Amino acid sequence: MTTRHRSRNPGSQTALRQSNQQRILTSLVSGGPSTQAEISRNTGLSNATVSNIVKALAERGIVTTAPTTSSGRRALSVSLSSANGAVAVGIDFGRRHVRVIIAGLDYQIIAAEAVELPLGHTASSALDAASLLLEKLLIDGAVSSTLVLGVGVGIPGPIDRRTETVIEGAILPEWVGITHSQIEARLNYPVYLDNDANLGALAEVTWGPHGGASHLVFVKIGTGIGAGLILNGVPFGGSIGVTGEIGHTPVHDHGLLCRCGNRGCLETVASTTVMLELLSRTSPSIVATRDIVREALAGDHATLRIIEDAGLAVGRSVASIVNLVNPGTVVIGGPLAGLGALLLEPIRRGLDVYAVPMLSDSTELVMSSLGEEAEALGAVSLVLRQAGMHLPVA
Repeated sequence: MTTRHRSRNPGSQTALRQSNQQRILTSLVSGGPSTQAEISRNTGLSNATVSNIVKALAERGIVTTAPTTSSGRRALSVSLSSANGAVAVGIDFGRRHVRVIIAGLDYQIIAAEAVELPLGHTASSALDAASLLLEKLLIDGAVSSTLVLGVGVGIPGPIDRRTETVIEGAILPEWVGITHSQIEARLNYPVYLDNDANLGALAEVTWGPHGGASHLVFVKIGTGIGAGLILNGVPFGGSIGVTGEIGHTPVHDHGLLCRCGNRGCLETVASTTVMLELLSRTSPSIVATRDIVREALAGDHATLRIIEDAGLAVGRSVASIVNLVNPGTVVIGGPLAGLGALLLEPIRRGLDVYAVPMLSDSTELVMSSLGEEAEALGAVSLVLRQAGMHLPVA
């Protein structure tokens, strides 16, 4: 009787141990494989406590450990075990594609594939394509649908979190008005919905080389231009979930009319749509974003000039973010990531001109290493962070 009373007591040693175990598991779910020192920093637990709990969890097969190095020193990497077979799914919808990635709790990719969608596709047809592709990948990966924890979905446009609805301003106007519940009904899995740039930022701090970054901005340059923010180690969604709409910040007072109704917005000078339109006047063979990358790498002067102009404009908008929140790291992603320094250098020059010198000097500006999978990987991370898993810790 007394023993049972003690086990229920939130101040008992058993309850404290279980609480600490859950904190460690939550850290691994949200941040992916980490060293014991990183877990200690993330949870506030002592190194000794983390070491003892990790050892106990490893003995029960809940986590796995492997030797690694951290800051030049030997360390122990800890990751959730994939033994129970549970998986998370990430889906990225674009203007012309849908990409699906399936990954285990250990953050290892089980299957990944993308298929093309017709320009102007409806939300209904895109969801059907995603559902068929997911079913195929589950079969290819020999994964039962019952093991799917949830599906993260990225949409290239703003999402009002009060209603979980895609709102005006989306690159896919056919998706405006589509709700979370509609997407969930079509996919037939628990769905976690977010803007694609937000998911790109989340991917960078969980899958990329910036794991554990406290302040990071991910800028996606594509048909639209958006920014995802990680502040104090967590995604920042603002008041209603609509943040990072830098594509609609004016850079020319008397510029072209933007689809948002304003003039001279960043998207009117730096989106891939505008680049393609300008280049098609002199180079009819340039019809897709990959053509821009190909021609620029080949040294085509017109393409390089357009990239230079776009980069300077993006750098000016990034400077506004740097002046406001001092992120420390700015990652450039999207389909132009293959340009590398050709795009990064003019962005840096624009940043240096318009940002406070001290802030510009202290800002790391890099190209994403995750390529076109960044948003789908971020969608996987979203599931692992929000699926509300309750792993056994007794």
